[in-house]
Amino acid sequence: MKQFGAVSMVSVLALALAVPASFAKDKKNDPEEIGNRDVGKGVNFYSLEKEIGLGKQLAQEVERQAKIVDDPVIAEYVNRVGQNLVRNSDAKVPFTIKVLDSEEVNAFALPGGFFFVNSGLILKADSEAELAGVMAHEIAHVAARHGTRQATRGTIINYASIPLIFMGGWTGYAIRQGAGLAIPLGFLTFSRGFEKEADYLGLQYMYKSGYDPTAFVDFFEKIQSMEKKKPGSISKVFSTHPMTDDRISSAQAEIGKILKTKPEYVVSTSEFSDVKGRLNALHNRRKVDQKEDSNRPRLRRAPGNGPIDEDNPDQKQKPDQDERPTLKRRDS
Repeated sequence: MKQFGAVSMVSVLALALAVPASFAKDKKNDPEEIGNRDVGKGVNFYSLEKEIGLGKQLAQEVERQAKIVDDPVIAEYVNRVGQNLVRNSDAKVPFTIKVLDSEEVNAFALPGGFFFVNSGLILKADSEAELAGVMAHEIAHVAARHGTRQATRGTIINYASIPLIFMGGWTGYAIRQGAGLAIPLGFLTFSRGFEKEADYLGLQYMYKSGYDPTAFVDFFEKIQSMEKKKPGSISKVFSTHPMTDDRISSAQAEIGKILKTKPEYVVSTSEFSDVKGRLNALHNRRKVDQKEDSNRPRLRRAPGNGPIDEDNPDQKQKPDQDERPTLKRRDS
């Protein structure tokens, strides 16, 4: 009887544990439950407060190394699109969203909700929904706490090494082409499972925000095609876990299975077109400035000589005696 009782007790306990797990799984598949489900569960050495502190530290490094787009119209628009997605996500942290002045096609969200969108990504997107799809994917990484969960697992970086990140001697950096940013690899590249989960959740976030979820697949198919035609045309980190045929098929299956068709979706807006126009003007103006600067004669001073035109180095050097300060003794 005791043995039977013990077995029965184990069975009851297993059943009790299985019910919440099944319930949680069902909630994860229901976009209507977004915000009421803990998608960031898992072994994690970081509290949310520590995660935000770490993300803030990393974000400060990014802003020291990169140029932020300070155009108020562009900054406000991208922030508004992102914050709308955040409100319709499972994220438990506030987001700070900024635009980087880089033609590299990329976006990345650091732990704790510090999110950077490259101007090159906005220019490559054909609609607001495509931009929202990429942003929703990155927001999903933060909502599911992939960065710190992966750091805890030690799959890419060792948790014990984190205090050494900004003390020198750190070799685990992802050097971001274009922007030239050095950020620890563990917070930018994720396991295949985490990438698929970010696809799954990101699609739900953009769907709940009112966007056409098929734009997500359209954009990543475009990126995949770009990389095949011209290898190296997109960010190295962005292409570490490319949108494979398997991931595209999974996204399409999710759209058909759990995202009920709506009578209408947001595809694009006039604001999106205006922002692309402003970014194009900004990039073109910079190219013109760079070209003019390269054509402008430069002067350099050689030791003991006057100014020399670098474009005419063979010219005779003039003594700069007249330019040197002269000391005179004042008569008493």
